[in-house]
Parts: sequence; C-alpha cells; structure tokens
Amino acid sequence: MSTPDQPLSPLPTTGYVYETSWPVATGDVDDRLRLRLDGVARYIQEAGAENLVDSGEAEAHPHWIVNRTVVDVLEPIELPTEVTLRRWCSALSSRWCTMRVDLVGAEGGRIETEGFWIAVNAKTMTPLRVSDTLIEKFASTTTEHRLKWRKWLADPDGVDVTTAFPLRRTDVDVFQHVTNTAYWHAVHEVMAMEPDVCVPPYRAVVEYRRPIQYGEDVTIGYVRRGGEVHIALSVGDDVRAAALLRKL
Repeated sequence: MSTPDQPLSPLPTTGYVYETSWPVATGDVDDRLRLRLDGVARYIQEAGAENLVDSGEAEAHPHWIVNRTVVDVLEPIELPTEVTLRRWCSALSSRWCTMRVDLVGAEGGRIETEGFWIAVNAKTMTPLRVSDTLIEKFASTTTEHRLKWRKWLADPDGVDVTTAFPLRRTDVDVFQHVTNTAYWHAVHEVMAMEPDVCVPPYRAVVEYRRPIQYGEDVTIGYVRRGGEVHIALSVGDDVRAAALLRKL
C-alpha cells in the first residue's frame, strides 16, 4: 500500500496465514456494544504475539514497534460474539513488514487492518534484522520483498479544535512510551465530536512520528475537511502522531 486511499490486500489462497479466536471482551466495546478501535489495536497486537510463538520466532524477535496502523471498519463487530482473527504478511524487508489482520465476528461484523511493524533491538531501540526463517515464513504470502517506509499522512497545517489529552501511568509500555492503544483512545475522543464520519464503512489511520512519554503534556488537535478528519497528537508544537478518519 502506498496511499491512504488504496484498499487493503485480500486474504491469500496459499502461504502462512495464522488464525486465532476469542470472545469479544465487555471492556472493549462502546455504549452500543460495538468493538472499539482501541480494542481492535489490542486484539491485533495479541494476535501478533501469538503468531510469533506459532511460527517459532518469538524468542528471536520479541520486540516490535508499529509505525502505522490502518483500520477499515466495514461492518461493526458487536457483543456478544466470538471474533476470529487471521494474520498474514502483505509485504516485507529484512527489518520490517506490513501485517494484515482481518477480524470477523461469529454473529456478523468485519474489520480489516494493516500495520507497519519494525523489529527492534530493545537495548538500542534501532531496527533489527530478522531471521532468514522468519523471512521464509512471512514471504510465503507476498511477492513484495523490498518494502520501504513511506509516510502517508501530512501533519495538519492548522487545527480548528484543540483539547488536552492527560496521560495515565497505565498508558505506558515496557519501553516507557505511550502504548499503541492509548493513541486510539485519543482518536475516539475526536470520533465523539465528528460521529458522521465514523459510520461504517470507514477508515481510521494512526501514523506515529516520535514516542510520547509519561509526564508530557499532550494535546489533540483536529480539522474537518469535507468527509475527512485530520488529527494531530502533539507535545507543544511537536506532532508526535498524525491520524485520519474518512469514509470508505
């Protein structure tokens, strides 16, 4: 994928596709009993951890960071239901990959996602070359083996609405950075103010710039442009993450 307008790649007919499932948790749904985006982020992260164990690569590659997450809510997944997740590689290089995860509810609902994941050395926080065995397994579902990072989203050049986004200690991960799911909490704050953009089918994208650490003063700023909402999570004038909400 190269632009925020492109459709996600379909489920491959051959190659290594990891599958898992579990019940949708009551703490991951909104007031309409629909699976929230932060819940989706947690589920795709847990599916990724399981996938690494299943492939025998968890010990060699325990640490990954995500540079971008794309979530296409085609049909909402509603409680009560069990969700099945299928995960596969859609493009890769020697240090990073894009991983597709589709979520399908047993009682209906479908959400498709793609994340740009980077393997990292936990001591230096620099990209880590993955093993040949991981490349062999993950390359079985894609012909794109020279993946390069390309930024999708521009930082909003002006915002119409700004609000504070206080951090909690539970928002911090093992690297002392704000977790992926906390960014989606911020997106939900904007969704509440622009609900018409988030009627399925819609796309939500979060693209990370630089880490946010606990104790920093974070603000959410956004601007509405037609059927799109452009969002910035900032510390002062420094945009740490950009996000987009748009109809599909």
